[in-house]
Amino acid sequence: MDQLAILKAKELLELTEGNICNHCLGRKLSSLVKGEDNLDRAKKISEELNINQDDADCVICGNIFDRINDELFDKIYNKIEHLGVEFDTFLVGTSLDKAIKQKDDEISDSLDVVVEPIKKELNRIIGSEIENNSNKEVSFEKQDIVINVDIRKKTKVRLQINPLFIEGKYNKYLRGIPQTKWPCTKCKGRGCDECNGTGKQYPESVEELLSERILEVTRGYEAKFHGAGREDIDVLMLGSGRPFVLEIKEPKIRKINLKELEEEINKSAKGKTAYHGLKFVERNRKAEIKVSSPDTYKVYKALVKCDEPYDKSKLKDLEKLDEINQQTPIRVLRRRADKVRIKHVKELKSEVIDDYTFEITIKTEGGLYIKELISGDEGRSKPNVSEILGVNAVCAQLDVIEVSEK
Repeated sequence: MDQLAILKAKELLELTEGNICNHCLGRKLSSLVKGEDNLDRAKKISEELNINQDDADCVICGNIFDRINDELFDKIYNKIEHLGVEFDTFLVGTSLDKAIKQKDDEISDSLDVVVEPIKKELNRIIGSEIENNSNKEVSFEKQDIVINVDIRKKTKVRLQINPLFIEGKYNKYLRGIPQTKWPCTKCKGRGCDECNGTGKQYPESVEELLSERILEVTRGYEAKFHGAGREDIDVLMLGSGRPFVLEIKEPKIRKINLKELEEEINKSAKGKTAYHGLKFVERNRKAEIKVSSPDTYKVYKALVKCDEPYDKSKLKDLEKLDEINQQTPIRVLRRRADKVRIKHVKELKSEVIDDYTFEITIKTEGGLYIKELISGDEGRSKPNVSEILGVNAVCAQLDVIEVSEK
């Protein structure tokens, strides 16, 4: 040991009046004394100064390290077993009395050396013990569970089970199915006569037809559906499908065969919906799929009906549509901010059906409301199909036939 380490060791013993445990002795001088761990450093300090801190009553931590014992690990393992949690990676967190941290900081400030926080050592000791007695691994980047140990008045153990994220694409082949679960408008999801006690406005959704089986298999608490946009309830989702991420909260089982589940769920959906390419992804994907770049697009097929015969020659003018100034549609004002959004039509083709009806296939920037582009929405969408044709036009049927990748 060099002279600075010896000097600081003596200063530390003076600050604590010798009442310091081996863990805190080695930890406070970890930047000055080399060793395998803090106990090894404390041993070297004790030998150098001819002292013995084995039975010292620590004024810093109150001998809290003595509570990292078999009883604590039994609590941890019993909690994991009781919940039936499946995991490969974990992280440990601890909760301490504020007085311990305050005293620890006070001594560190007086000593004026770089000191490892007390929580860091507690977490490391607990984590190392679990690693050594299982095939599990501590991970700071990504962990399946977090083991929270409260060692204040009475030691308590709580498990935080981190979510699973499953990405894929879905198709919707039947109109009248919403993307996500809609609570009953009358009872707000509690269950009433209006909704036959289900608490739902509609009996099923794209989300539920997928998530109910996955929740069952993972023994998860709840599922949340994150879609790359959404189509209206009366609109089909065709083509290669719309990207989504399904978040499973508190899954007890993480190792599931997504390919087998995909086949099973698609069979159960009976042609109403279909799900493709299910795969595990990281948390950040749920945000990424919601972000539209200028290069992303959607392709729609719309059946347009007019209230009087239209001039077929004017359909060519629709192909010139480009920049659209679209104020938030009246039908979604209750849930969206009222503002003007500028969107672009990338390509449009039309096909005559009869004097009152035609079909358009339109490629647009994501976020453009097609129904309002056709009707004009009382002048809130400009330019629009109705004003170009000089007749009142509405979207009688709409299908999404392509959603570009993010």
